[in-house]
Amino acid sequence: MLRKNADTIIIGIAILLIVLGFALLASASSPWGKRQFHDPYYFLERQLLFGLTAGVVGFLAGMFVSPKIIKKTALVALILNICLLVLVFTPLGVHDKTSSRWLEIKGLSFQPSELLKITFIIYIASWLAASKRDRKTDVWEGFLPFLIISGLIGFLLVIQPATSIVLIIMAATLIVYFVSGAKLSFIAAIVMLAVVAFGLLIALTPYRLARFITFFNKDADPLGASFQVNQAMIAIGSGQLFGVGYGNSTSKIIGLPEPIGDSIFAIAAEELGFVGVAFFILLFLVLTLAGFFGSLETKTKFGKFAMIGFSSIIGIQAFVNMGAISGLIPLTGTPLPFISYGGTSLAVFMTMLGLMVNFYRHA
Repeated sequence: MLRKNADTIIIGIAILLIVLGFALLASASSPWGKRQFHDPYYFLERQLLFGLTAGVVGFLAGMFVSPKIIKKTALVALILNICLLVLVFTPLGVHDKTSSRWLEIKGLSFQPSELLKITFIIYIASWLAASKRDRKTDVWEGFLPFLIISGLIGFLLVIQPATSIVLIIMAATLIVYFVSGAKLSFIAAIVMLAVVAFGLLIALTPYRLARFITFFNKDADPLGASFQVNQAMIAIGSGQLFGVGYGNSTSKIIGLPEPIGDSIFAIAAEELGFVGVAFFILLFLVLTLAGFFGSLETKTKFGKFAMIGFSSIIGIQAFVNMGAISGLIPLTGTPLPFISYGGTSLAVFMTMLGLMVNFYRHA
């Protein structure tokens, strides 16, 4: 079923997730909107106006543009995206005390790092699908170029900093590299290098080290690094089996940081309970599996690798968000796909689904 009806399942679950996401955002954002802008629907309206509008355009473009054109323009799109990543460090970038992740051009702001979830996967898929070169088992043609381009993009993301996006994108591209037939020795070498690099990054960055320490000891810094996770776990626990009821969360009013961002899963657990969040988890699982099984129907390597990459990103990011806010893995600050507030993220994921449907239907 997942293999033969992948496009229908992808579209159906996408619509369901987006509708449920807006309903949850309306509840989670109302106290913030009322307090900051005297409008309980402020964040919901912006998400509809900017995120959904751009997402619909991206979905339709992704679904109807020829895969051949997408493949031919993969390198150009990636180069432009890398240029945008560099521009966040210029006066065009939006800077605060700790990060430079946004670009603002004529009042329009967006995160170039989010676009990489599309452009890098598309490039890697087209690169691995090239028939004239052995990029799966040759060191000079495959392993080293893969390592260099991944290292460059990883570096540009880390200095923003956008560590969670690095983890998600690199894990997804590594899955694509593995599925393409890469040697296990190449995969093992990349994993070891990544572990060493992230280990050094954590050790040399105080706030990352604090998050890592508090993951093992939630009482180490209760008013600092572990505050968000502790408050999220209180919200999740208070939801019990069936939740306190839609709109009745108290954590979104006081106590829980980022209730419309990476903590929105905790609000869902509080209001809808274990049953409600289990349904969300099931939707993400089926959507991810539909992408994986649907890729088996595609007749081109490019389409197959792209679908696997996009499915991996959706599944990994959903797991990272829910796992981090539940205390299963260190806190990352990753938004929940289709649910968390953020126009760029919603537009990117909707475009991603359009591309997946496109590649599947061209099978």
